[in-house]
Amino acid sequence: MNEKTLMHLNIPVETNIKYAILPGDPGRVDKIAEYIEEPRFIAQNREFRSFSGKIEGETVIITSTGIGGPSAAIALEELALIGVKTAVRIGTCGGISEDVSCGDIVIPTAAIRMEGTSKEYAPVEYPACADFDVICALAGAAKRNGVKYHTGVVQSKDSFYGQHRPESMPVSYELENKWEAWKKLNVLASEMESAALFTVASVRRIKIGCVLHVMWNQAKEKTAAYGSDKTDIAIMTAVEGLRTIICGNGR
Repeated sequence: MNEKTLMHLNIPVETNIKYAILPGDPGRVDKIAEYIEEPRFIAQNREFRSFSGKIEGETVIITSTGIGGPSAAIALEELALIGVKTAVRIGTCGGISEDVSCGDIVIPTAAIRMEGTSKEYAPVEYPACADFDVICALAGAAKRNGVKYHTGVVQSKDSFYGQHRPESMPVSYELENKWEAWKKLNVLASEMESAALFTVASVRRIKIGCVLHVMWNQAKEKTAAYGSDKTDIAIMTAVEGLRTIICGNGR
């Protein structure tokens, strides 16, 4: 470990930034950087790629978190060390509710903690919730841009193929029964990072929210080609939502 840089993000420890945008895929960092001013590459290590830039004159960091809760928690923990107080995740999801269609965006109010990372932070009874002000800023941005969006609960899981091939798993009885329960509870979508990020944010006193691009809905679109990763709408919503927050804070 170099005491002058963060262990995993490889960012100088003296960096002082209050706002973060968190995609999962390192490949999306450069794309998101095109939507902010004065983008500048900072560092890359493992799944963590980081750029800095400005929104309304305020410095913002874009850092990828990789897949799943453990690496997402590491990223947010280390961003907290450099002063991040507000974060917005940009990601993808699969619809669960039949109200959710491919191409929509989901702005989670909370996430089901069906993953392991958050259990090392909080008792199972503690909810993983987004920050109300961030939710409102993101929903407002989506509404102004005429984007079809949904707010509500999402499911966070650890196994991608546990969702997509549950019948092949020794615990298929549990996976399939819970999936039916989520549908009856009007859970909007399934993804892999929000519960961990929301829980870490609660512990580290970070205001956080999330914008998810719906890749497909396996209940409605069984024949749809998976992989229509058109995240521009989610990116615009996240950046404009963060702009609202920055302007509202008056810097």
